[in-house]
Amino acid sequence: MNVIRVRTGILGLALLAGFSAPGTSVAADTTLPPTVEEQRLDRAVPQEILEHSGFDTVAPEFTHALEGAHSYAQARRIVVREGTALWQRAVDRAQGRGPAGGDLSRDDDRPLYWARLGMTREVRAWAPEFGISSEQRTALLSELEQTSRGQSSIRYPARDKGLKRILVTGFDPFTLDADIRISNPSGATALALDGTVIRTADGPARIETAMFPVRWADFAEGTVERTLRPYLPEVDLFTTVSQGRVGRFDVERANGAWRGGYPDNDKISRTETVPVTDPASQPQWTSTTLPYQAIVAANTGRFPVYDHTEVTEIPAGGTTPVVRPDGPTAGSTARAGGGGNYLSNEIAYRATLLRDRLGLHDSLPGGHIHTPVLQFGTGNTDPATGTITDPQFVQNRVDIIAQVRAMVTAAMDASAVH
Repeated sequence: MNVIRVRTGILGLALLAGFSAPGTSVAADTTLPPTVEEQRLDRAVPQEILEHSGFDTVAPEFTHALEGAHSYAQARRIVVREGTALWQRAVDRAQGRGPAGGDLSRDDDRPLYWARLGMTREVRAWAPEFGISSEQRTALLSELEQTSRGQSSIRYPARDKGLKRILVTGFDPFTLDADIRISNPSGATALALDGTVIRTADGPARIETAMFPVRWADFAEGTVERTLRPYLPEVDLFTTVSQGRVGRFDVERANGAWRGGYPDNDKISRTETVPVTDPASQPQWTSTTLPYQAIVAANTGRFPVYDHTEVTEIPAGGTTPVVRPDGPTAGSTARAGGGGNYLSNEIAYRATLLRDRLGLHDSLPGGHIHTPVLQFGTGNTDPATGTITDPQFVQNRVDIIAQVRAMVTAAMDASAVH
């Protein structure tokens, strides 16, 4: 009883303090500092990209909406609505719907990237009077990431509509400290192809897309599996796409279970086995089931396309990594897949491992395509003095997008024959 009386007295003092000082909050401060990725946002190039695309209004309008929230539930609805709207706005712009918003070419993926960072930075710093917990703030950030990347808006018509189903993924820009002007053609491809229909030998096929961050932690937390798991059993073909080598496309044959440590967009490194659920059954290698021979043979565009088989492994019983031009040998330990040992390889590994764990290896064509590096035009290669775009840069990106579309069509044509 004494304990009860003491606590009641404390509660009374707290209530009196509340009445004497209206508007004060006793909620814990759960705000977060901006990430390394978000800190780049205030530099001149990101601001120029946003201004020349009309996406400079996205974060301020989102901030205003969030400030009007009077509860966590209302804030969550705002985040879902605005994140979804950002993805759709970027897709519409890329596909020629609605106003361009500026003179930056419509095929550009960078406005979406920088606008999203403006929104996530606001969520980290937001301090509503009603208070939110760390868990609630994390949930809001997760909702914003998923909705603004198209991960939560993948929609296919019913099977009776007669459309085949294709799933394609892309990535954010990366290596931004080397050149903050960088665009990622895989992300631009995702925006250009989302919701589009292509003609294949087996009839029309609808493409749905999603985009992923260049961050080790998100992959370890299962963003790839969470996004793809509901759809892999329902699609007819999938391919993950990322930027790879200069002047060429590669259809990657083998994917390795190894993270090589290259820093991500938050300057975080990871050197370890790819972390997955049920590691006891985790293979060192997975393989493509895309019809790679047909894709390589097809006339898809101006860039050469290769069936890429090279990997790096530690042979069974060995200790030293060895490059294998023709793929992994039995019992070896992965050190680099065909797509290397960065997140390009990891998304390919995770997606194909998920395919296999769902029992779809023999029935679902799927794998990874590496695009050429997207290069600026002659005379615009110096990040310190160059412009944010140029005609050759735009043409390179447009050609890469068109060639990915043609490669996906060729893959569907070949899959229909078989």
